[in-house]
This record gives sequence, C-alpha cells and structure tokens, in this order.
Amino acid sequence: MKFFLKILKDFPAYLWSGWGAVASILLFTALWDVGNQVYGNLVLPSPLETFKTLYAMLHDKEVWEQIDITLYRASVGFGLSLLFGSALGLIAGFFATASMMSRPVVTILVGMPPIAWIVLAMIWFGMGDETVIFTIIVASFPIIFVGALQGTRTLDGALKEMAESFHLPWHMKFTDVYFPHIFSYIFPAWVSGLGMAWKIVIMAELLATSDGLGASLAVARSQLDTPTALALVTIMIGSLMFIEYIILEPIKREVELWRS
Repeated sequence: MKFFLKILKDFPAYLWSGWGAVASILLFTALWDVGNQVYGNLVLPSPLETFKTLYAMLHDKEVWEQIDITLYRASVGFGLSLLFGSALGLIAGFFATASMMSRPVVTILVGMPPIAWIVLAMIWFGMGDETVIFTIIVASFPIIFVGALQGTRTLDGALKEMAESFHLPWHMKFTDVYFPHIFSYIFPAWVSGLGMAWKIVIMAELLATSDGLGASLAVARSQLDTPTALALVTIMIGSLMFIEYIILEPIKREVELWRS
C-alpha cells in the first residue's frame, strides 16, 4: 500500500518532468503539418482536420464500443502473455535444464512472423476473439519470457552468497534481493510486449474480425477516408502512450530507486 501511495505522491513531479516528451510531440505535429502542406489533404490530412475528426468520433457511442472491444482483446492477450511469460521465464532462469529446453521453442516463436500466426489462427479458430487473443499471446510471450530469463540468469553470484549467508527465507530473498535486479530486465520486456500486443491486436482485427479498431481502420481504408484512418491511429497511439507513460513508467521509476 505504501508503495502505491508513494507513486501517487511523486506523480505530479513525474508529470512535470515530461516537458521534453511534450516538446518532441509538438515537433512531430509541426512536421506532420509540413507534410500536409507538401502532399495535400487526400494523402496526409492536417493535424487540425484529424483532431476535429477525432473529437467527433469520441462523441460517437459506436466508436467507444469498438475501443472497448480492442482493449478487451489486447488486455486478455497481453495479460496471459505477461503471466505465463514471466512465470515460465523465471523458472527457466533458476533451472539450467529448463533454460536449455525452452530456448529452441522461444527461437521458433520469435522467428515466426506474426502474419503467419494470424493466418494459422484464422484456420484454427475462425474469425473472432480467439484468433486475435491467440496471436497476441504467441507474439508477446517470447519477449517477456526472454526478459525474465535474462534477469534471472544474470543475478550476481555474490548477491546470492550474501542472501544465503544471512539465511533469508526464500520469499524474502526473491522480493528484497533478487526482484529489484530481475525487474530491471523484465520491465522493459513487459513494455516491449505491450507494444507488440497493441500492434498485433490492430493487425489481427484488420485481417480477421469485423469489429474493433483494426476493423474500423480497414473500413476507412476501403473508403479512402484518410482523416478517419489517422484519427483511429491517433487513438491507438494515444492509448499505448497512456498505458506506458502514465501507468507503467511511474511504477518503474519507483522500483528502480535502489539504483540511485
């Protein structure tokens, strides 16, 4: 409880430190506007027109239903990847035999293109939630697994000896000694897995479902409705940035205080 109260207490300072990120977003928007003036509204609508379209879309109940569907699929798929990837990666890191046996499987999963998984999932599960969620899991799982595995395998031997010499209970060794080190590896893997999950959910919906933001993007493409397509992309990127920078990053900063 104290951990989360500390995060809330430090949150205003964290937001204030984000001026650099805001400046880069404003620079990107300025370059976007330059692109609009060069290529015209059909190819690249202006930021103003896109944000007007986005504002109108956010007042549409059906758009929120599509956002909910996409968030549900991404959350379930990423949540399962995070759970199994972290747990199995930690187990594989602590046991050399499990690590050796799991590496070929991880290599296969990493090497398989996500589009191939989507095609296979469409054959196995048809057009629906299962196809999207399955594809997210197989694409995000190996990233998280490898992060947990590396974090565990790179534990300092002296640190382990120190924990053993004090005869600490197993749960204290894990949470107070091992976890801060493992977290510095596994957290970036979670963030990368989240980014992968968000990309995959849109791609899978675009190809394999009739609802969700990906399907809406397919409709906008077929109608050459570029402002709506860009507004949908803005929603996707905005959601991902909110999760990463407003939810995950403050937790990371708090856990990694021991480094300073």
